Amino acid sequence: MDERGLADLLSQFGLSEKEIDTYLAILDRGEAKASEVANDADVSKRYVYSISEELEERGFVEVNDHSVPTMIKARPPSEVIERLSGTIETIEPELEQRYTSTNDDIEQFEVIKSRPTVIKRIERLLESADEEVTLTLPASLLTRIQPTLRETVDRGVLVLLLLSGPEAEDYPIEQLDGVASAVRVWHARAPLMLTVDRSLGLIAPNDMLTQSNSDSNAISLAQRQLVPVLIGSFLGNYWPVAEELHVERARELPLTTSDFRNAVLQVALHMQQGQDVIATVRGRPVATENGEETIEGEVVGVRQGLVKPATNSFPVENAFTIDAGNRRYTIGGEGAFVEDFEAYEVTLERPDEQDADA
Repeated sequence: MDERGLADLLSQFGLSEKEIDTYLAILDRGEAKASEVANDADVSKRYVYSISEELEERGFVEVNDHSVPTMIKARPPSEVIERLSGTIETIEPELEQRYTSTNDDIEQFEVIKSRPTVIKRIERLLESADEEVTLTLPASLLTRIQPTLRETVDRGVLVLLLLSGPEAEDYPIEQLDGVASAVRVWHARAPLMLTVDRSLGLIAPNDMLTQSNSDSNAISLAQRQLVPVLIGSFLGNYWPVAEELHVERARELPLTTSDFRNAVLQVALHMQQGQDVIATVRGRPVATENGEETIEGEVVGVRQGLVKPATNSFPVENAFTIDAGNRRYTIGGEGAFVEDFEAYEVTLERPDEQDADA
């Protein structure tokens, strides 16, 4: 690297051109008098004294003003690098805290023309999931993305998977363990629909993924206002008509989740097994202007269509009822308006676990 390249790199750490020239002059000599540095860097002696103090504070040099004349000594480069690295590590958490993600890596609306790109995007979106996935997928593609689906389920993400097409009807059940929270099959060739955490979505015609000569395109979107529409279509139009093929075992309690559908699924599975469940719900009353509250009680009812038998009164209804002692509350998820309480976070426990804590 030439001197100009080194100077450019040093400027990235906030050093001005004169500061860089002064520091390089000190570095070349190892240790020098202010007059020598001033002559080498073509700056005034007074400037050398002033800038050397700043370079010392930053860890670049040591100033020995107890000697006559004052000597300025360059610190070993390894120590300088270590200090600069420490500064970067210190500032990183502050930058992360202030950083607001704009999903630059996933455009708000994007047309995808390639089948391989669509498959890679499916895997990429699944890898980003933290809470919830809904996916309508041609059964012929399941083998390709099985590993990514299993990793997603292993992270505790709710995965509702609908396999479509004639191949779905005879899909081996033994291959579905760990692939999704619940799997349904439908003989029709449904379009690909994927949603992740209620904010990312992907739509593609069935033929784009099943026919080599298709000229169809897929659409990827990252809009929290539109993705819930896809979820509503999935739960309201496709999921109810499909045949339930596999459901994962209920997760161990206690369990805390901010994904309300996951909470509803776990409540339904535990109640189907005849197990009592206590729910602690942090959220807000729907009918009042009250702020955040926490209510707790035994779950006495659940309304859902995620697993059989369905107990909801309309396709997208997912709710449960708790007995808080003084009254019963119906609990809904994000945007609840029919229920008494909108849940932000739910903790599910067994009654014996509460007794043990007490």
